[in-house]
Amino acid sequence: MNPPRTPFSDEDFARFTVAPGVPMAEALRLIDANGEGVVVVIDDDRRLVGIVTDGDIRRAILAGADFAEPVARFLERKSDTAWDHPLTAELGTAHDQLLSLMSVRLIRHLPLVDDDGRLAGLALKSELEAERELPVSAVVMAGGFGARLRPMTDAAPKPMLKIGDKPVIEHVVGQLRDSGVRDVCITTHYRADQIRDHLGDGTGHGVDVRYTFEEKPLGTAGALAMLAGTQRPLLVVNGDVLTGVDYRAMLSFHREQEAELTVGVHRYAVPVPFGVVEAEGPRVRGIVEKEASIFINAGIYLLEPTVLDHIPSGERIDMTEVITKLVVADAVVVSFPIHEDWIDIGTVEDFARAGAGAGAP
Repeated sequence: MNPPRTPFSDEDFARFTVAPGVPMAEALRLIDANGEGVVVVIDDDRRLVGIVTDGDIRRAILAGADFAEPVARFLERKSDTAWDHPLTAELGTAHDQLLSLMSVRLIRHLPLVDDDGRLAGLALKSELEAERELPVSAVVMAGGFGARLRPMTDAAPKPMLKIGDKPVIEHVVGQLRDSGVRDVCITTHYRADQIRDHLGDGTGHGVDVRYTFEEKPLGTAGALAMLAGTQRPLLVVNGDVLTGVDYRAMLSFHREQEAELTVGVHRYAVPVPFGVVEAEGPRVRGIVEKEASIFINAGIYLLEPTVLDHIPSGERIDMTEVITKLVVADAVVVSFPIHEDWIDIGTVEDFARAGAGAGAP
């Protein structure tokens, strides 16, 4: 078991803390940079003011928050929610007690304060846990024909096309491995042998890989019926998506929301080709150029095993149909905004863009 980050060094303060007056965009930048899903807000005397977590950021994105506003304003609004008053622990608290507190409260980080209430350290669940395996099974959907990428996919399945020096499927599996996923199932159909020959049993890639084969195309969700009986949550990733998403944060969000299915969503800007009229009643106040900002399905899902009851065996069904079934059944389906890098390489243009960006995020 690794020790918590204490005492904080100057480098730790730079990586994990912000002042109340900085914009929320800076808090987001630090959270992305430190990779631990948290920044601690402190005053000039290093006294704890509050914390901003990865979950806070994603809830703010869903609420359409202005990330140019100061962190202090965000904390004011947060004071009326269930995420008010961050839990802290005293400097010197035993490691087992810290881990127990975080497990009970379903949190991943715990500020450590001295007798004067000053920030002195930060306990991170990722460092305290002896075993960092993410308790999910991943499913990579890799059975499609890649029709929009022809002629490149005439001789190879889309997941075997190379981005940089590695096939797409290797980038996807590597991201799962680096997130702590060890159990990976790959659904195959078109030119399945090429994927099997490249990844084998996963030994050379740090994961355990198994395969399912679709005798006929089963859509974007049909192959999941072959996993009936699984006991773990399933992290389902389209085989043509490259992303830097924090899967550990997604699982925490999923549990926090008590969701049956969590849908990864990505913000997409759509230019409005006309001047947008801003008015108060009949009075025109201005005409401006604008973009419509919407959330799109990012092709990443986290679902409980009970969702498989809604997927018929051997029949074609898409994930959109499964989601509709769950919504009609009044199941808890939530969206998880992905603010990290994300690209779908389903078209020639997007594939070229991913290659120009030196591969996977």
